[in-house]
Amino acid sequence: MNGVLYSLAAFIVAIGVLVTVHEFGHFWVARRLGVKVLRFSIGFGKPLWKRTFGADDTELVVAALPLGGYVKMLDEREGEVADHELERAFNRKPIATRIAVVVAGPLFNFLFAIAIYWLMFVAGIPGLRPVVGDVIPGSYAEQADIRRGDEILAIQGKATPTWESTMMALLDAGLDERGSIEMLVRTASGSERQLQASMADATVLLEKGGVLENFGLMPWQLPAIIDELVEGKAAQRGGLQPGDHVVRADGEDILGWNHWVKYVRARPGQSIQVEVLRSGTHMGLTLEPETVSENGSEHGYIGASVRLPDDDQRDTMRVVVHYGLLGAIPAALQKTGEVTTLTLRTLWKMVTGKASVENLSGPISIARYAGESAAIGLTTFLAFLGIVSVSLGVLNLLPIPILDGGHLLYYLVELVKGSPVSEAVQLAGQKIGIVLLLMVMSVALYNDLIRLIE
Repeated sequence: MNGVLYSLAAFIVAIGVLVTVHEFGHFWVARRLGVKVLRFSIGFGKPLWKRTFGADDTELVVAALPLGGYVKMLDEREGEVADHELERAFNRKPIATRIAVVVAGPLFNFLFAIAIYWLMFVAGIPGLRPVVGDVIPGSYAEQADIRRGDEILAIQGKATPTWESTMMALLDAGLDERGSIEMLVRTASGSERQLQASMADATVLLEKGGVLENFGLMPWQLPAIIDELVEGKAAQRGGLQPGDHVVRADGEDILGWNHWVKYVRARPGQSIQVEVLRSGTHMGLTLEPETVSENGSEHGYIGASVRLPDDDQRDTMRVVVHYGLLGAIPAALQKTGEVTTLTLRTLWKMVTGKASVENLSGPISIARYAGESAAIGLTTFLAFLGIVSVSLGVLNLLPIPILDGGHLLYYLVELVKGSPVSEAVQLAGQKIGIVLLLMVMSVALYNDLIRLIE
């Protein structure tokens, strides 16, 4: 229950910040261009808190439903406007002004992402070196002759200092559909090798399971060596001892501690035949994980912790990507551009059927990711905010009526034809836009529910 509340709180904070940034963009530009703003609302529905501020007595509102927000401007289409305020009505402003106000919301989302990435690069982004823990048999990685212990240095000429940058570079290369991916790796012995992964269908990287796994890479993991046991729990009852190295479970090789944890969690109440290495001797044990409920789902638990390596070994796997105050500016711009491009290309692949719609996430998944990232640390939570901020900017610029991009489309048509789009066309467009958004939201919510069940 605490995990659910934590995720919910992180979700509200994340959405609240991003919506405030987006709507402040509309508000700030509107005010600067002489448009009167009547209300600045964070959330929809019943106001929970409100106050007025400024010379125009603009209402600042925090509403009950924290899934969006809006800026209400003076507009003759929405109510009567006094003669002395007609020049401040949004609908009376030149088309360039209206376009600027509409574009400002998404633009502020992109600027916010740039600021986040700049701050992260200045502070230093910690990560793990992309050292391969294992290669999935029959995968693209195996066909490219990537081996356990190889460190991935670059993909398509782009440096990959961390696993996160490796995943982004792989995704970018997969979206290019070039048929092959050039990779530079360093072997465990220190020599470098230039490799080529041939991919007849690179869109497989976008399928369910994750980019790295779909390519065939398993990151280096802590070995599954037992440290401490919880008194009376399944691990102790089954005969595990501190120092045991779990090497197989039900005949399946255990690649590391994360793999072992995932294996146990997926088998609550089931018997597991375990092979451990104890003082150089292989031994067989039988464990039956207890069933534990968490966040509405059940998972297995045996009561054992991992033995951490010494500081020297851990330090060799860590890396910090860091730039100075000025050097972080182009790095932040490049990072925001990469995330924006990847978002657009992934959306296009989904529209054309070349990428699975299972990649769509709804509010449940976003809340879970928000909670998980916040629990890991501030840097991870900021990275989450940066990605979602870019996504909001991109989505709001799509030419769908009722979104900013839909309004922008109307204004561009007005520029071409010399007169505003008729109210009948706008009304029809709104209906179409609502249907499209409901369809997308339904698919995203369905994906969320499936992820919860799984």
